[in-house]
Amino acid sequence: MSIVTTAASNRRLRTDAMPISITDRLRNYRELTKPRIVTMVLVTTGVGFLSGCRGSIDPAVFLATMFGTAAFAASASVLNQTIEWRRDARMRRTADRPIPGGRTTVAESVVFGSSLLFAGSVLLLAFVPVNAFWCAIATWVLYLAAYTPLKPISSINTVVGAIPGALPPVIGWAGATGSVGREAVALFLILFLWQFPHFLAIAWLHRRDYRRGGYRMITHRDTSGWVTSLQSLAYASVLLPASILPFRLGMAGSLYLVLALALSLHYWVRCFEFVRHRDDRSARRMLYASLYYLPLVYLFLILNPLPA
Repeated sequence: MSIVTTAASNRRLRTDAMPISITDRLRNYRELTKPRIVTMVLVTTGVGFLSGCRGSIDPAVFLATMFGTAAFAASASVLNQTIEWRRDARMRRTADRPIPGGRTTVAESVVFGSSLLFAGSVLLLAFVPVNAFWCAIATWVLYLAAYTPLKPISSINTVVGAIPGALPPVIGWAGATGSVGREAVALFLILFLWQFPHFLAIAWLHRRDYRRGGYRMITHRDTSGWVTSLQSLAYASVLLPASILPFRLGMAGSLYLVLALALSLHYWVRCFEFVRHRDDRSARRMLYASLYYLPLVYLFLILNPLPA
């Protein structure tokens, strides 16, 4: 039995079953928001805010920035799944998400996602400098109106998707300072460049599943892995000098400089290994390196700031 048939059967069985409890409904809503992605958005937004405020935190503005941005990110995730649920049903990784799994409906998800968007907009407009709101809107629109439609059409979707993916620290910086300066651009560049080896590793490891879902990833035609691995290495190479920008701009001290360079070099080595071997093991090692690179770089940025 195919994944699509199984997902459709699940939808019929669960539709015919007894109404779900409030607890199960809330659990489905939580799953729709993609909590791990929202958590990452919160971390990167928080780094942007803390870097911008330089120790002088307005608690109300900080909390509104964090909760408002989280609501925007959750809204984008929910509405993305309402658009892609048929493709999700074809993939092993996503076939049991709430909509293809029959645990919620498209209409219910649209209402939920729209409510999150409204709540996030109210929080940002009421308590946070308006530039943070416009950055959040740009992130939401790019994710849903540019990245999502491109996924089944062209592998350029990875580049387009990396733009909204790198905007949360800019939202945080704008929330703290009211502006978007070169420091915010530096934070954007680090996150933008970091994403490519990370997501290319995922695209390689799940290349068959993405093909089943009809998504045009770079691995769709790159059966040898040469293009995928060389792109990973190229972005990691640019990340090396980009990672020292906070030091050059006076945002962080020498401890950050040394550790950011060491982490970036380690990341580069893992990407180079993927170029050499182009197999699942080296792709997985590159993915693991990406998972601890970003939290550690951000941690040292926060722990070793320079005074304004």
